[in-house]
Amino acid sequence: MTTSASGSLWHKITSRFSRQGATSSGPRKIPRDQHGISRKQISDSALKVISRLNSAGYEAYLVGGGVRDILLEGQPKDFDIATSATPEEVRRQFRNSRIIGRRFKIVHVRFGHEVIEVTTFRAHHEQQDAAPSKNAAARNASGMLLRDNVFGDIDDDAARRDLTINALYYSSKDFCVYDFVGGVEDLKNRVIRVIGNPETRYREDPVRMLRVVRFAAKLNFDIEPGTEAPLKKLAPLLQDIAPARMFDEVIKLLMNGRGLQTYALLRRYDLFNPLFPATQKLLDQNLPNAENFIQQGLANTDARIAEDKPVTPAFLYAILLWPAVKELLAQLIAEGEPEIPALHQAAERVLHRQQQSIAIPKRFSLPMRDIWELQLRLNRRQGKRAEQLLEHRYFRAGFDFLLLREQVGEVEAGLGQWWQAFQESHPDARNAMARHIRQPSNNDKRRPRRRRRGPRPQNS
Repeated sequence: MTTSASGSLWHKITSRFSRQGATSSGPRKIPRDQHGISRKQISDSALKVISRLNSAGYEAYLVGGGVRDILLEGQPKDFDIATSATPEEVRRQFRNSRIIGRRFKIVHVRFGHEVIEVTTFRAHHEQQDAAPSKNAAARNASGMLLRDNVFGDIDDDAARRDLTINALYYSSKDFCVYDFVGGVEDLKNRVIRVIGNPETRYREDPVRMLRVVRFAAKLNFDIEPGTEAPLKKLAPLLQDIAPARMFDEVIKLLMNGRGLQTYALLRRYDLFNPLFPATQKLLDQNLPNAENFIQQGLANTDARIAEDKPVTPAFLYAILLWPAVKELLAQLIAEGEPEIPALHQAAERVLHRQQQSIAIPKRFSLPMRDIWELQLRLNRRQGKRAEQLLEHRYFRAGFDFLLLREQVGEVEAGLGQWWQAFQESHPDARNAMARHIRQPSNNDKRRPRRRRRGPRPQNS
């Protein structure tokens, strides 16, 4: 996505409104000839949802990232709709839809592989008495919202959104953009700003702190000082977020093509620690290569995303947890555990602790273990082992992980080059390559066994 808008576009949008803020008299209404958004840039499915809701008598607007990204002259990946219809009313309009979520009910309308997310206008919780159902909103002792289903009108909804740049609404009825909270001005000035009091909004939902960092990195925007100020103090509130929710949030943070920049901001504002406490502990101890390894891994991931190559969460999490696994592996081997069982124990312990912060599904945690185990097996190239490893279902991921470790000096130089040549060679040549690998000497073989028997006598 282009992160800077053309001068002519911004002149059209802001020349008329640059000195005005959103007021109680209503939003800024930016007509078609001043904002540059075309229906051709909007998903046909999103337009169908808006049209049907409008025809049924409801208000409906394209909102959030779909509007923001088009104004920034990019192409949105998702199109979200905000409407006056309740979730149940939206559900009745679309057979191809379902209501999801308890804390924050939304409707997913599916068109083939495309999903349009539809949310009902939210209101302030002071209006709960007028809400359509009992217990529509609830908070815990720290102020975090446990339920958030108080409905209102579009003015209320704009005030309840997280960031000003995500509170822009496009109407396909009059083709205007509606700006209630100064989002256009913040887009122009390249600023991330929370709507309302930042500390209150972060306490309502601590994940908003991650969204601030994510959009600042993704768009290369500055964080407004008031929005920035409470981040470090309130970072520990992320420990209260359900681990299952945190898994998805980390994917959004670090797999958007700006993972390295996002990581730097997470570290700056102490937001990395509640996500990966074991890794943070080692970073604080200046463990050799740990920082370089994570940074290089994220840089490589960003490069793959830029080239439109596939990236799996398993590989990303394998990078972020490897420093902790490697450190515990070394401790267990020093205590006499054989290498492979030691790795299995290290992986089990690290993942068990990590699940308390971020719930990593087995479909990703199992491949992670294989990637880590391959790091030991890729050193063993004698005989038929090398040929057999090529058939491993996660060989390519393990090989890429090995290259990353070699980049930061964690393994001997040339090992990755050997495996690259081995993959590209004819089977006969592979046999010759494997035969020329130096076999471990007898002393090499005996040393691990001697250590496993226990410590040497004091007089040895």
